[in-house]
Amino acid sequence: MKKALQGVLRSLNASVPNIPFGVRFWDGDVWTFGNDIPSFTLVFKRKKAVKNVLAKGTLGFGEEYAAGYIDVDGDFRQLVRLGVDSCIQGMRLSLRAKAASVFHYLVSLNTLGRSPKNIAHHYDLGNDFYKQYLDESMTYSCAYFRSTEDTLEDAQKQKYEHICRKLQLKEGETLIDIGCGWGGMLLYAARHYGVKGVGCTLSPHQTDYAKQKAAAEKLDGSITILREDYRNITGQFDKLVSIGMFEHVGKSFIPTFMEKTQSLLKPGGIGLLHTIGKERHTGREPWTMKYIFPGGYVPILDHVIHTMGEKGLVPVDVENLRLHYAATLDEWAKRFELKAKEIEKMFDGRLVRTWRMFLCGSAAAFRWADLRLYQILFTNGLNNSLPLTREHLYRT
Repeated sequence: MKKALQGVLRSLNASVPNIPFGVRFWDGDVWTFGNDIPSFTLVFKRKKAVKNVLAKGTLGFGEEYAAGYIDVDGDFRQLVRLGVDSCIQGMRLSLRAKAASVFHYLVSLNTLGRSPKNIAHHYDLGNDFYKQYLDESMTYSCAYFRSTEDTLEDAQKQKYEHICRKLQLKEGETLIDIGCGWGGMLLYAARHYGVKGVGCTLSPHQTDYAKQKAAAEKLDGSITILREDYRNITGQFDKLVSIGMFEHVGKSFIPTFMEKTQSLLKPGGIGLLHTIGKERHTGREPWTMKYIFPGGYVPILDHVIHTMGEKGLVPVDVENLRLHYAATLDEWAKRFELKAKEIEKMFDGRLVRTWRMFLCGSAAAFRWADLRLYQILFTNGLNNSLPLTREHLYRT
């Protein structure tokens, strides 16, 4: 087993030679890779940990790290930087691991019955957990940094403003937010643009929080929050937005989502889809899909655009905010570590390790691997009254 692992690590070192690292085993053996002081040392505390990594790849590593049988001394971010390299992502998995991944995918499809369970897996950790590392608006999606000096709070407000300008919101218009989370977008739009908004989420924690927040700001007359599946929403709206929810839809239900979007948006109405995506298929990341986002699917950009067209939606503009999401995740991870001891008391060490790997690994995937963040602006049918340029987005 050690010999097989050594081959993988040598290939990894050759692929990313500027990150020297060490490996220490349960029996005292120590290996080093690179010609400088190691950025980190990977510690295997039992033989089975090596076996699981070789058999299951990133899934095996994540399980062993979360359980405490793999440890990391040094810079964890450098470890996950190596973890998103093609040498690791392209490891040949055992047939058993492949079959297990397919089975998990099939049983977590986002049917009307299954979707609430998938959402509960992630969001039923509770509002107090997310308050530990999100900004004051409880925004759980990519921020928009105008400067590296921006705080996370500023960047999230700037994201909402950026979207409002893209949607060209006007006072008195109606806005539907599919997957409204804790209500940040609707609250901002009602507060600054005077819109009438409806949001839907499957999370009872998010529903209660958003309702209480709207009431506290005396915006409950302008904002309605529904605990409901998007497929059951009715009515027509001037504008539509969906931020960080589309990744929960699933590949099989992308046409359903676009059909519902088309029915909710008035003819000529403007919509914006803010979603993680890829420009090409690179396979699912099994650990994230099993332990973080069951039922999740990272959509391929051309599939999204093609399906929009099939349902009568017209893409107008696509912006890739990849590095903005890396910066957002960096800030979340930093805040998470500051509260790690409190979070461990709330839950346990396994959850802290799981979330550390998720936040840091996601940042690495946006910065160094295949994840993107797309904002896709579209209209329901043709709209010839749109601005000819993007100048309205950047006015002071």
